[in-house]
Parts: sequence; structure tokens; C-alpha cells
Amino acid sequence: MASTTSAKVNNNSKTVITDAQSMTPQEEKRMNRVYTRVFLMLLLDLIAFTVILPLLPGLLQHYGENDSSGLYYLLRKTSSGFRSFCGIKDEDADSVFLGGMVSSLFSFLQFLSSPIIGAASDVYGRRRMMMLCMAGVALSYVLWMLSHNFALFVLARFVGGISKGNIGLCTAIIADVSNKEKRGRGMAMIGIAFSLGFIIGPAVGGGFSALTRHEEKGIFYLFPALFAFTLAVSDILFIYFFLEETLPSSKRVQDTSYIWENAGKFINTKSIFKFEPVQMGSESKKSIQRIGLVYFLYMFIYSGLEFTLPFLMTFRFGYNNRGQAKMFLMIGVIMFLVQGCYTRKVKAGRERSVAKRGMMLLMPAFFILGISRWEMYNMIVFPLFAFASATVVPCMTTMISVCGGDDQKGIIMGIFRSLGALARATGPLFFSAIFWLMGDHWCYNIGAVSLIIPLLLLRSKERKED
Repeated sequence: MASTTSAKVNNNSKTVITDAQSMTPQEEKRMNRVYTRVFLMLLLDLIAFTVILPLLPGLLQHYGENDSSGLYYLLRKTSSGFRSFCGIKDEDADSVFLGGMVSSLFSFLQFLSSPIIGAASDVYGRRRMMMLCMAGVALSYVLWMLSHNFALFVLARFVGGISKGNIGLCTAIIADVSNKEKRGRGMAMIGIAFSLGFIIGPAVGGGFSALTRHEEKGIFYLFPALFAFTLAVSDILFIYFFLEETLPSSKRVQDTSYIWENAGKFINTKSIFKFEPVQMGSESKKSIQRIGLVYFLYMFIYSGLEFTLPFLMTFRFGYNNRGQAKMFLMIGVIMFLVQGCYTRKVKAGRERSVAKRGMMLLMPAFFILGISRWEMYNMIVFPLFAFASATVVPCMTTMISVCGGDDQKGIIMGIFRSLGALARATGPLFFSAIFWLMGDHWCYNIGAVSLIIPLLLLRSKERKED
């Protein structure tokens, strides 16, 4: 379909920067302006998104005691069955599994929606779809404010998950306004926004948690939800007044039936892995398929072990909420420094090498976590973990952003983000089962060895290109 529509696209416009095109001072000034606005827009969104993280255990406890819908009991019964299957006697593990189920639902919905939102942005423009996504996110926070039972809370997460296509849109916007040499810096700025968001948001959520009491039935989550909603509305206003359209009509897919004709492919797992909705030459298609596969495998392993890390620290070293907060603060600060001082300065063409370096450094970190019983080794593990977190995904995002035409960036980045969401939906479930069934040492050692697969796939791609 894209090959058909590309004939209808006027390629004479200079509004979208091509990879081979050098940038004029005016275009570079515009690029820096868009970078800054995307950074601020994404930071607001991520602070709102992460406020809930430290509140989630308390929310699950609240709904366990007060749910009138019956959904909590049903899901708790399901998680209890899984716990019994794993041979775990500790009933507190039910909350862990239930939290994992809620998180996986959110990621699975992102997997379904991201390709569709990305493709729609190729037809209707980035700005319009960004506004639509943020309106859905704001609605999810309204539902959270009203969630007097667990069913409404899950509905809020459902709406939020299905609307969370803005990250893929941000990467498409960065690709629109930059060439190959400048694009890595833009992707790194998205990573910096993530780092800051995941530092500030949980800290704000922790502050709300400290200021409220569970005895105040039904209202302790109201203020953090209102705070998140306020940020979402501010984000919508910021987009409306300051975010310019980066994909002009002359560069868009002209056939509006494109989305509906490919709707089945957008939600088909096999089609997503093959990037079937994207029409390009066989060699180019193989290239993005391999990048997508490497990204999925890496995120499957990374997200699975990231999810189990707080439990490992609790069971092995006795970390309480304060200890966990310090751990994530340390990782977040190191990520921020690496992305600001290193990742954004990676030269074009070096992204693959940096991504490989991040994976290779993550392997010993997981091995140490698998065998170490000394807390002092965490001072080695956390920086290695943070370096990988700050380099691999931004570099792989830059690698795939150079693929495809101007009218395909949205769908390519949407599918790419969709694969990451699928990994985040399934990885935590897989590695949690290993964690509880076989023990933490097997969980992390298996994860470390498994990283060899995406690393070898990335290297084989490099040899083919050479």
C-alpha cells in the first residue's frame, strides 16, 4: 500500500528532512526547537504516568478491602491459582502477581494500539494524533479519580494503555525534523525525559503516599490522580499552542483507506514481527525485521529482570520502600548522566556498537545478581544496569528511525514501539515464573545467558552490512 501511495506524495518539500540531506541553519534551528518541545511535552506526560508507581501496592490493598465490583476477587483467585502452581506458600505473592497482571494488561494494550496510531499519523499528521492520544490519557486519569471500585480502576488503565501511542509519535516527530547525523541526539533527549520522569514522578507519588492515610476510604488516590490529570491537560494545551506539525500534507499517505485495509496486520503478532504493513525492498525489510526482533528479545529479557529486581532486593538484602526508592533514584540519576553526557553525543553510524556495548555490560550485571550475596556488589551492578538502560534502546530507536520513507516513519516507529510493549507484557510474566519456580539465581543467570541471542543477531546484521 505504501508503494502505491508514495507516488501520490510530493517529495519536493523540504519540511521533512531526509537522511542524505544536509541541514541549513534555519532547519537546524527548527530541529532544536522541536527537540525542546518534544522533551518538555514528554516529561510532563511521564511525570503524570509514573506518579502511580509507589501507590500501586496501596491501591491493590485498598481494592482488596473495598472492591464492590467482584473483579478484584476474581483476579486474586486467578493469581492464587498461579501461586499454588508455582508452589509458593506466601500469600503476599498474590499482590505481586496481581500487580504484574495489571502492568501486563497496560503493555499489551500498547502493543495493540501503537501500530494503528503510528499509521494514522502518517495519514492525518503527528500533531492531530498526539492531541488524540493525550485526550485519551487525560480521560484515563479522570476514570482513576472516579475509581471507587477495582473495575473502574482497571478501566482507567485500559483507556490509558490504548491511548499510550505518544512515545512512538515522539520518535516519528524527531525523525521528521532531523537527518541521520542529528537524529541520535533527539532520541537521547527522549531517553533523558524518561530518566527525569521516572525520578520525579515516583518521588511525587511517594510524597502523596506519605501525606495520605488508607483509613480515608476512597480518597487517598484522588489527589495523585488529580495531579496526573492536571499535568495531562497542561500537556494538551502545550501541544495545541506550541507543537508544530512536522509531517505536512504533501508528505503524508494520501489514501485514507490505508489504515482500514491493513487493520488486521496491525494487530496480528506475526505480521507485526514481519513489519508487513510497511512496503519496501526485500533487503530493507529484512533489516528492519532484524532490528525489531533484536529489540523485542532484548526488551523481553530486560523488562522481565527489571520487574523482578525489587523482589530480589527485598528477599536477599531486606530492602524496604525507602531502600527501593534509593536504588531506583541511583539508577535514574546515572541514566540521566549517561544519556546527557554520552548517548546524545554518539556519532551517526556508531549506534550499533554502543547498543552492543550496553548489552555486553548488562550480562555481567545479571550474572553478579544471580550469584552474589554481598550487598556491596550492587555498587557495580546498578551502574552497569543504568548504562545499558541509557544506551541500548535509544541507539536501536535511532537505527530503525533511518528506515523507510517520510510517509512511513509513523507506522515503522509504531510497530517498533508495539514490539517493545509486547515484550513488556510477556517478559515480566515469564521471568517471574522462573523467579518463583526455580529461584532468583536461575532467573538472573538464565537472563544473562539469554542476552547472547540479541547480541549475536545484532552482530550478524553488522557483518551483513559490512
